[in-house]
Amino acid sequence: MTYAQIAAPAAMPVTLTEAKAHLRVTSGTEDDTITALIATATQYLERDTGQALIDQQWRAYFDCVPADGVLELMRSPVRGIVAVTVYDGAGNGTVLDGSGYYVNLVARPARLRLADGVTLAMRANGIEVDFDAGYGETGVDVPDMLKRAVLVLVAHWYEFRGVFDAADHPVSVPALYARLTRHFRFLSV
Repeated sequence: MTYAQIAAPAAMPVTLTEAKAHLRVTSGTEDDTITALIATATQYLERDTGQALIDQQWRAYFDCVPADGVLELMRSPVRGIVAVTVYDGAGNGTVLDGSGYYVNLVARPARLRLADGVTLAMRANGIEVDFDAGYGETGVDVPDMLKRAVLVLVAHWYEFRGVFDAADHPVSVPALYARLTRHFRFLSV
């Protein structure tokens, strides 16, 4: 499966003010750097854990339905399904109405099962699932552990910027980050 972000979040999970307080920076001379670090740390955390911190829209592409008939949406938390499109062998898409699939948004990862009788494409990316994911519209809705993980990365990268060559850099991600994010990761079997 492949994922593409359709609509980016409108805000960051951590504000510049929160990051500056965490870093104990009082001047405005580093605002651009800190803002860039917040964006980078957020992007890193979301890709590393599969979490969508602030509301955003994604499209998942599937080649076919797995043997168990369940399509897993590996972004979390999924807030709703926007559209499910199935393509036939000629490349013609059919958008399924709500009766064409069943969804479990409570499961982690969220699961979508196509209804019996839905003709499936056997071509690359023959099934598209558009969905909304995220904890809310602002950082207030994001779990504190994930916000803290963003701040840990920001502080670490702020502290060690330009001090070492890339090959000599002591650690790119501090251990505290892994401890804060471990409960939000998808488990692999």
